[in-house]
Amino acid sequence: MTTTNTMRAVRAHERGGPEQLTYESAPRPEPAPGEVLVAVRAASITSGELDWDASWTDSLDGTGRDRTPVVPSHEVSGVVAALGTDITGLAVGDEVYGLIPFTRDGAAAEYVTVPADVLAAKPARLDHDTAAAVPLAALTAWQGLIGHAALTPGQHVLVQGGAGGVGSFAIQIAKSQGARVTTTALPQDRDFVTRLGADRVVDYSTERFEDQVADVDVVFDAVGGATQARSWAVLRPGGTLVSIVQPPDPEAASAAKGRGVFFVVEPDRAGLESLTELIDDGRLTPVVDRIVPLSETRDAYEALGKEHRRGKIVLHVTERKR
Repeated sequence: MTTTNTMRAVRAHERGGPEQLTYESAPRPEPAPGEVLVAVRAASITSGELDWDASWTDSLDGTGRDRTPVVPSHEVSGVVAALGTDITGLAVGDEVYGLIPFTRDGAAAEYVTVPADVLAAKPARLDHDTAAAVPLAALTAWQGLIGHAALTPGQHVLVQGGAGGVGSFAIQIAKSQGARVTTTALPQDRDFVTRLGADRVVDYSTERFEDQVADVDVVFDAVGGATQARSWAVLRPGGTLVSIVQPPDPEAASAAKGRGVFFVVEPDRAGLESLTELIDDGRLTPVVDRIVPLSETRDAYEALGKEHRRGKIVLHVTERKR
């Protein structure tokens, strides 16, 4: 149990971009019934997070109550520090990780309260910094490929944007399920995505993927725009295009005799437990671009919009512990 009622946190008191983020002292939260207090060891940040309505209100569509000041970063890895009432299956001292619901304060702080039912045991083979890179990106790939596309062994998957935070997990998860994987990437990322398991890499800077690929069972779209629109040409009849960027055009789906799905990732303990199995079996490896101290969170968010990255940027909150 913690002994003070304050903590260090990154907060925004007004809606906006990284310029609104301040590293400061803040009240330490206390767990309500059904919640646990997590002593944060590491957190991970996501491109576009500060643009989401849910990051600033208590509703996904932005129609709810303004929550400022808010704490960003919804991927957490840490240690259970205290339990609210009505908690089973967790104990103080447990190492856990999870995706915090977007309409709550995030993990860019020394402590965060989290609904107990969205937390899972941290993968044993990962330290907290690496575990924090998993929840949002890997759950997005898992829910898209397994939940929405119902991927089966032997199918052909095209991952649009395989070197990114979500795409790097999509390649590995598709391979873990016995799929054949093609991905689009820049030349400097060819070796990287090949090591992740891509069977074929299309250089999107010089090649049109629709001239190189055909009869795809599942397109996992992490790019959107014209790339998504062109993806229908490579999808086999009856195939599925899953996008995490924008809703697919229903008319284009009909013309291609395929199915289009857009979804937003949800906290999912069962999904995390499946991912933990893959990680601890050595079939799934999180990709961390770099680790920065909590005090540099503003700079880290600014970098998200300016740099080409491989994998996630992680906020290191306390000393690494396994």
